[in-house]
Amino acid sequence: MSDPRINDRIRVPEVRLVGPNGEQVGIVRIEDALRLAVEADLDLVEVAPNARPPVCKLMDFGKYKYEAAVKAREARKKQTNASLKEVRFRLKIDTHDYETKVRNAHRFLSAGDKVKAMIQFRGREQQRPEFGVKLLQQFAEDVADVGVIESQPRQDGRNMVMVVGPLKSKAESRKAQPEKAPRRQRRQQRLDTSAPQDTSGQTIAASAPEAMRRMAQASKDKTTED
Repeated sequence: MSDPRINDRIRVPEVRLVGPNGEQVGIVRIEDALRLAVEADLDLVEVAPNARPPVCKLMDFGKYKYEAAVKAREARKKQTNASLKEVRFRLKIDTHDYETKVRNAHRFLSAGDKVKAMIQFRGREQQRPEFGVKLLQQFAEDVADVGVIESQPRQDGRNMVMVVGPLKSKAESRKAQPEKAPRRQRRQQRLDTSAPQDTSGQTIAASAPEAMRRMAQASKDKTTED
């Protein structure tokens, strides 16, 4: 998007002028609007070029551009795209496999991703699509706490497909997750918990310098006696 026209680039006889704090000045000649901008040490910025007459506002254009860039950058940081994950079923799926598929779908939806549930028909199974619909509806009920049906079950050749969308967006899901400790801190915690302990409760690494000092002192005393 191109920058708006400012100051002497605005080539119209009159404009509807808005003050720096949003106050409505009214329709004025372009010469008067430019004079007010100079007196206020501000820019005259065309904010609605298609209006009749065009709407212009008195503002610090440099500051306006900077704030707009910051807002756009923050919006890009927050923008996340939900990916489409897929779980596949057979019509005659056993309980354990079905529960595994549900757990995976639950994890995907909790992370803010969509899930495409697909049933693959074999042979004469294609003649009984109602069984596929029943299985997918059961699946939707089992993930209803984290997802909602976006696309109802539909048959596509040898497959039947249904799409379930997350109740929370990806950004909301990330915000809800507890923050991880920095990597260096997590590594240090692992080292502290895995280090061997001596009888006094100190780690061997912590007590080693003290033991070395005692050995050095004993060696020094023995040399003095000799």
